[in-house]
Amino acid sequence: MPERARVSSAHISPSAHYTGYVWYRHQLSDPTFVTPFGRFVHRLLWPLSWGARAGFGLDIERLLLQRHLQIDALLRKAIEQDGVCQVVEIACGLSPRGRRFRQRYPHVRYVEADLPAMAARKRLLLREAGWLSLEHQVRSVDILAERGAHGLASLFAELDHRRPLLVITEGLVNYFPLAVVEAFWTRLAEQLRGFAEASYVTDLYPDLREHPRYRQLRWGVELIGRLTRGSYPLHYRDHAEIVAGFQRCGFRQAQVLDPDTDSASLGLEPARAPGLVRVIQARV
Repeated sequence: MPERARVSSAHISPSAHYTGYVWYRHQLSDPTFVTPFGRFVHRLLWPLSWGARAGFGLDIERLLLQRHLQIDALLRKAIEQDGVCQVVEIACGLSPRGRRFRQRYPHVRYVEADLPAMAARKRLLLREAGWLSLEHQVRSVDILAERGAHGLASLFAELDHRRPLLVITEGLVNYFPLAVVEAFWTRLAEQLRGFAEASYVTDLYPDLREHPRYRQLRWGVELIGRLTRGSYPLHYRDHAEIVAGFQRCGFRQAQVLDPDTDSASLGLEPARAPGLVRVIQARV
């Protein structure tokens, strides 16, 4: 059986509850996006995350904040300086980003997308809070679907292809083998080429074997995989491999950002250990 046929997206959703609670804990979210399951998982993992932070300087919540705030900064720049007026956030989960940016930039059309069950939950939350509108919508998508109602073509069909677009995925691509990720990126680049101007922002966890905490990192990665009932592979060895990977998938250029270098502007204290996450902005 081909690798992609064996892969499922369904195991991702449980982690969305945990990250949703982390955003709320750090005053980036609204109670609307907090679930009892998210609170429970956070409480369950607290001893482990405390031990990793105290013993090895690996702070799981800081890592989540780094990627979230770095993506926020790139999105603000895209709207304020590059004229982006359409945003699609794939695998939105319980992220508060759509709500926050629609409040700050009401002229921006924001489309959140996720697997059908999570999309239905997010749509209900936004509707009950009175936040759903023609300019803030939720759609169903499966990044593994090559065609059909949940494919990328259907997701982008209703957007204005004459206006600048930014696509975001956060906490998504490291749930899948690299071949599956690059197949998704190839289909995404094909869709983005249909727009007058389009870019893509994502986070990524490279296989940084020179990292001083590499063994502990691998232990943490295996733990995340077990908690989410899937694997959590690390992709690429360095920045050059990341850029080459995006170019193979049809992106004209890719910029690799290390949130550690922007800690002060992101409002974070300096890290005790070198960072693990990278944020990539790619253009077609």
